[in-house]
Amino acid sequence: MRKWHLIWWIAVLSTTASFAQKFVYQAGVHSFFNNNEFTNCNVKTSQTMAGVHFAPQLGLSFEEKHLIFAGLDVLHEFGSDQVIGDIHPVAYYQLNGKPFVFYMGAFPRKPLLDNYPRMFFQDSINNYRPVINGLFWEYRSNKDDHINAWLDWTGRQTHERKEAFFMGWSGRFNSGIFYGQHFGYMFHYASRMDPPIPEPVHDNGLILTSIGIDLAKKVNFEKMEINAGWAIGLERDRGSDDGWHKPQGFASEIKVEYRGIGLFNTLYTGDKRQVFFDRYQTGLYWGDQAYRASKYDRADFYICFIKNPVVHVKFIYTLHFLEQRMFHEQSLYATFDLDNLPKKKQKEYRYLWSNWFK
Repeated sequence: MRKWHLIWWIAVLSTTASFAQKFVYQAGVHSFFNNNEFTNCNVKTSQTMAGVHFAPQLGLSFEEKHLIFAGLDVLHEFGSDQVIGDIHPVAYYQLNGKPFVFYMGAFPRKPLLDNYPRMFFQDSINNYRPVINGLFWEYRSNKDDHINAWLDWTGRQTHERKEAFFMGWSGRFNSGIFYGQHFGYMFHYASRMDPPIPEPVHDNGLILTSIGIDLAKKVNFEKMEINAGWAIGLERDRGSDDGWHKPQGFASEIKVEYRGIGLFNTLYTGDKRQVFFDRYQTGLYWGDQAYRASKYDRADFYICFIKNPVVHVKFIYTLHFLEQRMFHEQSLYATFDLDNLPKKKQKEYRYLWSNWFK
């Protein structure tokens, strides 16, 4: 009898060990300061945004590829009388398989949608909408080639709140120094529940396809690429007889970064976007309002003071060329992210000033 008890206990312990779970954590402090000056501009307004996010998460890991996390993203805005400006709950399942990645629940926006151009999401979205509520799926064949699809439910319909959600997709394919990339989304902005008067329902879509050349590895830069493409919008107000509006235009990017110093330039020329902005201003558009102009060039000059997997401190001075005038913007970001998740070995970042201080 004891023999069978011993065999049973060995089997139980073996099974438990094979399904062992590991406690994991992620904690981040993300500070931002952004001051932009658009005095007498017809499409953008001056404002200063500054604050800090504290984002702790605790979770369990199974087989190092199945993870569940729960936590909060807490915002405090500098100068505010409120200790807590906003709280976003975080709770999600994450699959880190090969070649698939999958998220479902309420999970951090960064870095999953960081590569979307500002035509789709303006800078302040990461500051005030740090959490996606929905799902994200991605197929990645190597470090750069990928395709993904995602859903972000941004408004649950109530008597006070409108129903709203994004459906998006993007991808990139590389062949030597050449690459092609695509970004797209459709934003559905509906009405409140039983509104006292009929409210408009909007469908707001945008796609951008471009081709480019990446020479970073050839010249030993962190970044050295240029791309150009065509952007097409699809917008309609179901309550009007306007039909579909299809603003189109040329868009290009230049990215250069060498040992802590960088330039990111974006150019757009074509039809004015955000067709219904003047009619319905609140909540309908998440892209940069500068694209309401027919021509817009933005040049970000930046310095990465510290850049590693834990700490990133970056200063940006921006020039906006808009409505035949030049406007200014200054930004400073300092982020600290710590976790106990498995990491791939990364090449140490190089700085121009690495040998200046010893």
